[in-house]
Amino acid sequence: MDFDAVRTFVSAAENGQFQEAAVDLAITQQAVSKRIAALEKHVGVRLFARTPRGVELTIDGQAFLPHARELLDAVDRADASVRPGRRALRVDVVARRIVSAALLQDFHRERPGFELDVVTLLDADLDAAIAAVDGGTIDATFHAVPPGHRLPATIRTAKAADEPHQLLVGPHHPLADAAAITPGQLAGRRIWMPGLPNHGEVAAYYAELADAFGFDIDNLGPVFAKESVLEEISRSGDLSTLIGAGSQYLWPDSYDLRRIPIRNPTPVYPISIIWRADNPHPALPELRDYLRSRRVAEQGDEVWAPTWMHSPRRDPADRR
Repeated sequence: MDFDAVRTFVSAAENGQFQEAAVDLAITQQAVSKRIAALEKHVGVRLFARTPRGVELTIDGQAFLPHARELLDAVDRADASVRPGRRALRVDVVARRIVSAALLQDFHRERPGFELDVVTLLDADLDAAIAAVDGGTIDATFHAVPPGHRLPATIRTAKAADEPHQLLVGPHHPLADAAAITPGQLAGRRIWMPGLPNHGEVAAYYAELADAFGFDIDNLGPVFAKESVLEEISRSGDLSTLIGAGSQYLWPDSYDLRRIPIRNPTPVYPISIIWRADNPHPALPELRDYLRSRRVAEQGDEVWAPTWMHSPRRDPADRR
């Protein structure tokens, strides 16, 4: 089996588009199509169904995906086993459009001498991500860590960023022309966040935020690609969603979406970097030092943060 084809399949499955997979793998979209076609011929079934918005896994593709990931993990471990200390720093950014990915990209630009393997642990919650770090599958991950959350003795955390939130609305929304709003102006409104988890640190954050300022979060409805959510918001006169200030989403100019800062106070989501204390990778302390240098206190504005803001076990160098 062609491992490059398997890696291409996993990237296309996670991105939902051959074009995004091509960008992810730094190859052409035609090369992606050829690799997928060769893999489908090899296994004798169709792995993807083409849709107007991209591709989606067939039933056979869904069955093949977890085994494909395991196969790639085995290949990566075999490769790393004969090149100790030389492999790229493997960091889980959770999603490629959010602030953690942007922070890692900035680190790479400033310190290009360190090789990075940027990954996303699909549907992995905090505990699953910590287990991946503890088991050596990845070197680090980005998550919020509520105090009291039980961590293995080997795991360390440090604050990476406090990400401000913004309100994203379309041109027909009543708040579309606001230069900024307060959280109080969201009271009684419905914030649409389809697919938001019902448990875990993300759910806990938004539940506390909604309760603090009296708005409702609607996480129901079919979960399509993020682009479909943006399209619906652009057409609506009442739909809105919350978006991190560091999140990087693109949409057509015709959508005329507005990112409205939320101030007095500004809600911030606490993000920590999580790593194993005995991880010897030389790039890991460089990344932590870079993130420490990037942390800047909020200036000129009151900040709202969840009651569980601070991480439970920091590296001694990060204690404040």
